[in-house]
Amino acid sequence: MQRHVTAGIDGSAESLAAAHWAAGEALRRGVGLRIVHVWPRPLAPGRSAAAHEQAEHTLDRVASGVRARHPRLAVVERLVRDAATDTLAAEADRADLLVLGSRGLGGLHGFVVGSVSHRVLARSTAPVVLVRAGVTYAAEHLPATHGVSPEEIPGLPYRDVVLGLDTSHPCDEPAAFAFASALRRESALRVVHTYRAPDGGNAHGTPPGQPRAREEQALAAALRPWREKFPAVTVTETVTEGSAAAELTRASARAALLVVGRQTWDGRSGPYLGAVTHAVLHHVGCPVAVVPHT
Repeated sequence: MQRHVTAGIDGSAESLAAAHWAAGEALRRGVGLRIVHVWPRPLAPGRSAAAHEQAEHTLDRVASGVRARHPRLAVVERLVRDAATDTLAAEADRADLLVLGSRGLGGLHGFVVGSVSHRVLARSTAPVVLVRAGVTYAAEHLPATHGVSPEEIPGLPYRDVVLGLDTSHPCDEPAAFAFASALRRESALRVVHTYRAPDGGNAHGTPPGQPRAREEQALAAALRPWREKFPAVTVTETVTEGSAAAELTRASARAALLVVGRQTWDGRSGPYLGAVTHAVLHHVGCPVAVVPHT
């Protein structure tokens, strides 16, 4: 099967935003787009034909909109009547990337992560991006001047990509995803690392500033091979004492994409997102890439 990005849709505004975001990502990667609509079995007898017709209409409407906006993109449609979690997890296994929509928290930034999205995120062996309704081309790019819409200016610079990195457990997969994402966008990459100071502060003789300096050195060491591999990417490092979720939320307020990691499910402990990933999904407004790692 040829390389592709997959968008899972259900006809909602957020899944429409996800489909268009996935189309842009497919173009950036030079691959095709696969749009998958999973529809449930009707609850009432005799509703199967009507439900199937509605599902076909939804898929055609979304695919037609994507093709109209991105005429050079190869788009494949798939309509599936099955369990959404199993189908989307299987689609993710075959794709470079799975993109799903997620509802915004009313007038606030953030996501409502439904049970299907949560289970797919926790099971997927491929990166999964959550996109909320309202995410547009303009939201990913730096603002235009003189009241001109960003859509009218080809090549308008992208906003930064943000990566959350834990130096106590550095992982290749999220870092590789973030650096490659920044390179494709020709954008800067901001790497955020947080730490907790030892209990007792300086009571044990720790010189002021030593914990921070140690963390800065660890972050620089973790990023050194990635800087060498991606010399064209401008990297900014931020080391802060405090909550990882709070700092990532703050850092991604004006970002094009936030990248976080998720430890691969080993089949024993059950699907698990991790506390930081779970928290940022509920508070961050930009698209969030959840990248599995070992």
